[in-house]
Amino acid sequence: MAEAVFILGLSLLLVAVSLTAVLVALIPAVQEIARAARSIDKLAETLSRDLPPTLDAIRLTGMEISDLTDDVSQGVQNASRLVEQVNQGVQSTQQTLRRTQISTRSVWVGMKAAWKAWRQPPPRPHRLPPERQSLPEPPAQAE
Repeated sequence: MAEAVFILGLSLLLVAVSLTAVLVALIPAVQEIARAARSIDKLAETLSRDLPPTLDAIRLTGMEISDLTDDVSQGVQNASRLVEQVNQGVQSTQQTLRRTQISTRSVWVGMKAAWKAWRQPPPRPHRLPPERQSLPEPPAQAE
């Protein structure tokens, strides 16, 4: 029985040494955990202090981007309307130019025909054959 008490005492001694070793190893780990907890606390404090203004700034930036997008969209629409008006003006100008060219050609052809007619000698009077010619009688003079 003395052997059983010896083994029990030895077992208790080994358990105590093991627990002591675990506690000695646990102390630095707990210190590091405490240091990490303080860092996390500081980070949480910093985030709670800086995050809301940052989120507000991000929200404001998003709204400004949305406004700018609307402005750009309106600008593009205005530019497309302006391009359509310019295209219509160009088409109208082209049509007017075509009509003017046709009118100019017509005037030019008319002027050429008038020039030819003016430059031609007057037409000769049509002569009747001698047997058909009758001289008009001179008017009678009152004496």
